[in-house]
Amino acid sequence: MAAVRAVLVTPMSGPLARYGRAGAAALALWAEDFAAPDRVALEVVDAHPDAGAAARRAEALRPDLLFGPYGSRPAADVCAATRRLVWNHGGAVVPPRSNVVSVLAPADTYFAGTVEMIRREFPGVGTVGVLHGPTGFARAVAAGAVARAERDGLAASPAVLPAAPPPADALLVAARFDEELAVARAVDRAGRRVLGFVAAGVREVLAELGDGREGLVGPAQWLPEAAPEPDEGPAAASFVAAYRARTGFEPPYPAAQAFAAGLVALRCLRASGTAGESGDDALRTAALGLTCTTLFGPFRVDAAGRQLGHQVLTIQWQNGRRAVVWPPERANASPR
Repeated sequence: MAAVRAVLVTPMSGPLARYGRAGAAALALWAEDFAAPDRVALEVVDAHPDAGAAARRAEALRPDLLFGPYGSRPAADVCAATRRLVWNHGGAVVPPRSNVVSVLAPADTYFAGTVEMIRREFPGVGTVGVLHGPTGFARAVAAGAVARAERDGLAASPAVLPAAPPPADALLVAARFDEELAVARAVDRAGRRVLGFVAAGVREVLAELGDGREGLVGPAQWLPEAAPEPDEGPAAASFVAAYRARTGFEPPYPAAQAFAAGLVALRCLRASGTAGESGDDALRTAALGLTCTTLFGPFRVDAAGRQLGHQVLTIQWQNGRRAVVWPPERANASPR
């Protein structure tokens, strides 16, 4: 039987290379060790510096499965540059298109769990400040936080960097990681019941704060200790062990997202029974009808291919580590 031809377009150089390479390693692990009984041949195309041109090179390889890149801007550029169905595992802000199936939760849900936690666990909080940068990702995260706060009866005060953080009982920050680090260094924590940063969910970004990370909350797409029991693919512990053996490192969230995309895409390819460009419509139909759970979490998309099943976790730095504090059914600690 001919091998399934898969192509990954992702940053292997440039500022996002660290995350792109993690996703590439995870998809290589999927293709070589977890795709049986199918055989998968994986090729990787560097999305830097021109993701659109990279997408066209990938399309010329005539893949059966095309995986998009890490990063919202590169992912959007890839999806716009090709007619092929793109399995989006790394772009949290991708405009709705008929050729996209997203595995990760969208950016406007990043702080939804945090706001819900604030409402339920911190009844003294009446105002939520939302400070954000000018990028599309930051705006989407902030808009989702403001909408959720207002829906939950909390007063929301948005502000755009370089403005000062708005006075509020709780402050949520979404910007470039270097901007968030600068805010975290300078912000007055007095009177803040909750202080949240997108960067807090990523282990290494705020590391130079040291003990200053203690108590900070943030969103996390995936943590292995909070992974659900899957009905598709291996359990998180098996994936972590295999990734560590392959790379020498613990898998970051982009690796889990890419690996899950491989599992879901191959299941849909088996269900559709078609391959190549002519099979993309049937492949997408299979994805729209699929409900399953991988080590990354539940998979279920709407008619636009937007992810509905996966829920972003809320973590809090407690005793020098990231503890999952929301949602309650996935939590391993109580919010402080």
